[in-house]
Amino acid sequence: MWLDLLKRKKERKKERKTFLRCIIRYYGLYFSTLYILPFKISGSIREFLMFLKKVSNAHHSCISLIRIQFRWVKDGVEFDPSKDPELSVSRDSGTFSLTAKDGPIHQYQGRYNCYASNVLGTAVSNEARIVTENTPTLQKEKKVSKKVEEGESVVLPCNPPNSTVAPVIHWMDKKLRHIQQNERVIQGRDGNLYFSHVTEADSRDDYTCNTQFPSARIIVLKEPIKLTVVPSNSVVRNRRPQMMRPTGPSSSYLVLSGQNLDLECIAQGLPSPKIQWIRKDGVLSESRTSKDSYDRVLRFKNISVSDSGEYQCTATNLQGIITHTYSVTVEAAPFWTKEPKSQLYSPGETVKLECKADGIPSPEVTWSINGNLLTDPRRSVKHGVLTLKNVELSDTAVYQCKAVNKHSSILINAYVYVIELPPQILTEDGVMYSVAEGQMIELACETFGSPRPNVTWEGETWGALVANPRMSQLLDGSLQISNASLNDSGQYTCTVSNSRITITAELDVLNKTVIVKPPLALRIQRGKPATLTCEYQVDSRQDAPQVQWRKNLQKLTESSDSDKYMIDESTLIIPDVKEEDEGTYTCEVITTLDIAEASGSITVVDRPDPPTQIQMTEPKDRSVTLSWTPGDDHNSPVLEYLIEFEETEYERKEWEELSRVSGNSQRTTLSLKPFLSYRFRVIAINDIGKSDPSMYTDVISTPAAPPDSNPEGVRSDSIDPGTLLITWKEMDRRSFNGPGFEYKVMWRKVLGSGPSWHIKSIKSPPLIITDVGNFSAFEIKVQAVNEMGEGPEPKSTIGYSGEDYPLEAPLNVGVDLISSTAIKVVWAPIKRETVRGRLQGYKISLMYYGPESRREHVREGKPSNISFVMTDSNEEMKVLGDLLPYSHYALSVSVINNKGEGPQSDPLTFHTPEGVPGPPSSLLLDSPSETEMILHWTPPSQPNGILKGYILRYQQVDKEDNPMQVEKNIDHGVSHVSLKLDPHSRYRFYLRGYTSLGEGLPIIREGATTLDGVPPSNISLSTGETSVNLTWVSKERQRNVGFFIHYLKKDGTWKHSERVNSSQSFYTLRGLQSGSEYRLKIDFKNKTLWEDEIQTAGASNHKTVRKGFVTESWFIGLISALVLLLLVLLILCFIKRSKGGKYSVKEKEEGQIDSEARPMNNEGFGEYRCGEEKRTASQPSLCEDSKLCNDDALDDYANSNSVQTEVIMDESLASQSSGVRDVPDPGTQESSPLNPATAISHHGLPNSAALLD
Repeated sequence: MWLDLLKRKKERKKERKTFLRCIIRYYGLYFSTLYILPFKISGSIREFLMFLKKVSNAHHSCISLIRIQFRWVKDGVEFDPSKDPELSVSRDSGTFSLTAKDGPIHQYQGRYNCYASNVLGTAVSNEARIVTENTPTLQKEKKVSKKVEEGESVVLPCNPPNSTVAPVIHWMDKKLRHIQQNERVIQGRDGNLYFSHVTEADSRDDYTCNTQFPSARIIVLKEPIKLTVVPSNSVVRNRRPQMMRPTGPSSSYLVLSGQNLDLECIAQGLPSPKIQWIRKDGVLSESRTSKDSYDRVLRFKNISVSDSGEYQCTATNLQGIITHTYSVTVEAAPFWTKEPKSQLYSPGETVKLECKADGIPSPEVTWSINGNLLTDPRRSVKHGVLTLKNVELSDTAVYQCKAVNKHSSILINAYVYVIELPPQILTEDGVMYSVAEGQMIELACETFGSPRPNVTWEGETWGALVANPRMSQLLDGSLQISNASLNDSGQYTCTVSNSRITITAELDVLNKTVIVKPPLALRIQRGKPATLTCEYQVDSRQDAPQVQWRKNLQKLTESSDSDKYMIDESTLIIPDVKEEDEGTYTCEVITTLDIAEASGSITVVDRPDPPTQIQMTEPKDRSVTLSWTPGDDHNSPVLEYLIEFEETEYERKEWEELSRVSGNSQRTTLSLKPFLSYRFRVIAINDIGKSDPSMYTDVISTPAAPPDSNPEGVRSDSIDPGTLLITWKEMDRRSFNGPGFEYKVMWRKVLGSGPSWHIKSIKSPPLIITDVGNFSAFEIKVQAVNEMGEGPEPKSTIGYSGEDYPLEAPLNVGVDLISSTAIKVVWAPIKRETVRGRLQGYKISLMYYGPESRREHVREGKPSNISFVMTDSNEEMKVLGDLLPYSHYALSVSVINNKGEGPQSDPLTFHTPEGVPGPPSSLLLDSPSETEMILHWTPPSQPNGILKGYILRYQQVDKEDNPMQVEKNIDHGVSHVSLKLDPHSRYRFYLRGYTSLGEGLPIIREGATTLDGVPPSNISLSTGETSVNLTWVSKERQRNVGFFIHYLKKDGTWKHSERVNSSQSFYTLRGLQSGSEYRLKIDFKNKTLWEDEIQTAGASNHKTVRKGFVTESWFIGLISALVLLLLVLLILCFIKRSKGGKYSVKEKEEGQIDSEARPMNNEGFGEYRCGEEKRTASQPSLCEDSKLCNDDALDDYANSNSVQTEVIMDESLASQSSGVRDVPDPGTQESSPLNPATAISHHGLPNSAALLD
């Protein structure tokens, strides 16, 4: 077909490209027909199916042009599956399958190769192997019964049927329940059940091994095994660990790269051993290994050559340890390191097909053509490279490269197509490429032709790109740019050499994605939250990236416990960290162009586990060695170990600290005290905290011994005279060292008593000795004693017996005047024998009687103040300061010892000389006018002498270099002075008193005269419906002045407010009508100072509303009912009164006098009062039944009538809520008591009552 297409030379360029693509697709289809892929079918037979790779409909149209023939070779011999009636062969491929359901299949076991051929050559498949075996069956076996003693180890065998496929084994009971496995009971990889030691609870007769073969879909049930555990006749003793599987000290394993490997470590022992794994020749990779079956299995998945090495399992319990070494050798089946490429070639070219493979051991590489060995001398092989020189059209074929080592073989087909075709560029013109900075990009320039076309690339600004080290042209014509930079952006041109065929490509280089804040390495305590952040920057021209988190290279979204993670954009949160969360966490920011990643880690730390295996060794009278095994430190190294002890024979049992040792220690020697019973425990401490205490040891008791020390703090605390009190600090009972502990107290006088000691033994301090004299020196000491002997010789100390009060006062007390405020007090030394104790010092009592002018206090002997001054024992004089001048004092001196104070010396009186006075007590400034200032003051509270007078100095403070003005010789009896000052200046005043010794301290004030006041003119207004608020700022230095606010309603007359003070700063003008315009002004001294116009808020229908309210029918009815009720009651009162009664004329006259004497509240009812009525027993008064007939009732009636009148009158409601009266100007109307509406408040506040016109 392609030969016919070549003859269409005169067709359009578009048609020619279509032809070429068809050829390429056909060529590609040719290659795809030779791909032979295996697959596994159900059952125990492994089959390999070869089928064509699916392509488009165009490809199918090409397939029909060239017929493909398939043939099979089994074990090197031709094999035709179509001749076997048990096999069925596919029509469109060489696939065959077994259709027989029963019968033997062993004849199909072998190694198969498939050959696919057409006119262009023969392709060969990789070798496929079919292995057949019989269905596993249960062999006849004897029942197994085992009888062991408690604490021994035992193995229950399974012995599954032999098979090339490992079965799945389950140990179950007769109710098909799984046997519970743990560190003590574990199933081995061989199927056996291992007991590190047995207990009585393990006894049962239904241990059943069930063997399952999933591929064969059968389960083989073994005979139940009976296990009988006999109780031990003696105490079950612990046993050192011993290996059960594998046995011996070491074992070796050979495994192929990519396979899985399980290293097993099952040990016996009592208690059950703990298992630990290490790599002896390196670090055990946690990412490439995992532990299973309670750490009894170390599992490698997809093992690699780097895993080769030595591994060690350590089994540990309280009795010891045992190890087993595993030598792991990883080899590899052959794999390709460089595959040969299929290509088109033109006649005469030299073809080189490179084929390189690797493996352990290294594989052997061979070449063949169309499945046959090479024989043409033009075809040579060297170091795996097949060279074809001067190729011809007949060299078109399929070449096979095969690599073989002892493990397996691999084969790959390479296609050589020798043909002559014109050059073409298949890549589209104007393709846009985008790449991130630092990445690699390939600009495609796919060509077709034979011989192979050569192309060159040029850049828009670079020119020829061959010299650029970052840019290289690939064999297929593509331009590869590595480590792209922003300057690489632009247009590139690909040109076929010796032709005008070109295409262009546009390259846009974007900023690379960077992680600006990577996740950190966190150390998190178990149970606490962990937060990993991953902040990044992405080029704005890219779409939003995908942020993906991995833990130990596995995606978190694919992990089995993905629900525990909280991922919020670039933040990963683990709310409750556990041990399994430990690992390396990688943040991947994935865009369409690049990937940025950064890693952090989480290390789970916690308090250490308690130490184990606490043992005491090397016991001695005063020491014991304590050793332990460290527990898990949970990734936080142990800093120190705390050893605590408990006294078992002490009533208050509590653990106390005994010693601390460094964290790398596992033993220490403890110092013990005699005659105590100890037991110990150990606590490990790391940065997180303390571990739980370990198990405590057995009790160890130490023998008794004499005391090692004597009590400390031996001293005399004697207080009472003639008594010696010896005391000391009691020794801790742990220092008694034995039974019968006592204190041996010894004392003797320092002088005159000789070398003999007085001795007394007591159980506890103190010891009191009487009749030893006052303040006598004694040598004292105390020794510890028990039944085993005495403590070391004690050191003596000096103590004194009790003191008594001093007998005498100091003599020759004198006073020397230093100044008006200081004196020096002197006295003669006291006789030591009269102190009767240790002299502590002297006490000076200073009595103040008042100033010189108040001598009566001295005569009466009543000081107004007493103060005390203490001195040291070696002082015989004292300077006293801070005395008041011109004052009377007295003082006395007494002796002080530890007992107290002795008698005082006779009082010595003295007076201080005159001094300068203190400042005047007060200074007030008063300004009656703008130019006058009156100063008022009071005399000094401390004149300190005879006050002669005052001196006043003042100066202006708001002008520089103003002279000080002086007013001298102000008599001491004067208390004020008037000054004429500048009204525009501020002054500072200094007022001092003086005595014959000079001037005293001043009192200082600042001030200025006050100016004549005027009403405010800077007024702010705020209007309401019936009022307006006026605010202003009062001016400084102005006297208060009263004024009126005048207001005029449109079409009304001028009215004014009550009197307002300028110092108020605020006033509310009330009684205005809503929705009305007003003109406001303030006049002062026949001159308008301020004027403004306002309009109150609201509609101007206030009167209409009020009128409508009064004329409402319900209101009229209510008032009528009240009036009618009152009239009825009054009529009843008049009728009652008109009936008369029997009473004397005198009483009536007195009643009339009383009636006339009372003021009448109402003209109409003044002479008719129920209270004047004379009541009798037969004629009771109406007032007894009604409260409306008394004085209060009539007054209330009058008041209610008045209130009613106010409601009906215009503007009466507004008048009740304001102190402002709408009255004519005061200048046009007189004020009188009968017209109180004109009375104005003089307090600057509104009137409290509203009066009607």
